[in-house]
Order: sequence, then C-alpha cells, then structure tokens
Amino acid sequence: MHAQPHELQRYSDRERMYHWATALLLLLAACSGMAFFHPNLFFLSIFTGGGAWTRILHPFIGVATAFVFLFLYLRVRIDNQAEAHDKAWDGKLGDMIRGNKDALPPAGKYNPAQKQVFWAMSISLAVLLVTGFVFWRPWFAVYFPVDVVRVAVVLHSIAAVVMVLSVIVHVYAAIWIKGSVRAMTRGTVSRAWAKQNHALWHRQMTEGKK
Repeated sequence: MHAQPHELQRYSDRERMYHWATALLLLLAACSGMAFFHPNLFFLSIFTGGGAWTRILHPFIGVATAFVFLFLYLRVRIDNQAEAHDKAWDGKLGDMIRGNKDALPPAGKYNPAQKQVFWAMSISLAVLLVTGFVFWRPWFAVYFPVDVVRVAVVLHSIAAVVMVLSVIVHVYAAIWIKGSVRAMTRGTVSRAWAKQNHALWHRQMTEGKK
C-alpha cells in the first residue's frame, strides 16, 4: 500500500509479510513447546495435531520460525542498533509506562525499549535454535554427551520464557500505542503519529518534503 500525502511509509509489504509469518510460526512453536513444558498445558497440542504429531512438528516449526525471522532481522537490524540519542531515554521507563509522552525524548524509527525487545527476541530465538538441535531426537542428540543435552534443555527453557515475555511486551505495546497495529497491517502511519511517537524518524522522513 502506497502512503498518502498525510502518511509515511513505515513498513514495506515484504517486511509485513515476514512479520506476520514469524508471528504465526512463533504462536505454533509456543503452543507446541508449552504442551510438553507442563501437563496442564498439554491441551495446547491440539493446534499441532495432538501428542505424537506435536512432538514431531515442534522442532521443524522452530527451524521454520528462525528461517523466516532471519529475513525480517536482516531488514530491520540497522534501525535497531543503539544510537547516541538513545542515552536520553535512560531513566525514562517510568514515564513511558505512565504514558507521559511529553517527558520522553525524541526517538528514531524505534525507541530504546523497542530495540531491547527486538534484541531479546533475536538472541532468545538464536539460543532456542541452537539448543533445540542439541536435543533433537533422534537426529542430533545422539552426537552430544548427556550432560550437554541436559544443559541445552535448561537453556532452551530459559530462552523460551524470555521469548514469550518479549512477545507479550511487544503485543501489549503495539495495542497500547494507538496506531502501531495499523503500521504493521497497512504499512503506513499518519505524519502526526510519527511526529508524536518517533520525532527523529519523522524529521528524517520529511526533510525536504512538503
């Protein structure tokens, strides 16, 4: 979708495609993984075909998730790098939670909180991928000592918790900040939204334009 004169293009069609494909795969990976995490959550296996199929499909879903996310990562990683102006955000978390936007310093395309969530998701997904291969039976687990497999299971569980919490924060923030969901469904945001929430990015996108 092309941006109208009063709008700015925030995400391309391809970026949105990668985002929603990753979201769907992450949901399936989370449901299938949590089904084996605790007996009370086993009912979640219904979304991936039940016990036996869930056990088979979970690692393949995990690999597919990492593969699709890689394309999204390559497109947005630069904008998620820490910048000098991000330091002004230190100590402003309370204002952000309270919704006191006037107290927040101008942000680029992503503010520091969004960048932290992005890197938490990226790192945890990388850990999930590597550790998952270590105890993936019957294909790879046989090549690792049992102690290594045990450590991998623990790290996999920790990374899964970090990933789930990061996704919850990401979804909550997208709903909380009005206009964010539209950015990932239509690809555009209003210039007023950009100026209010990402003033530095707005300035960058509108310099020399009427």
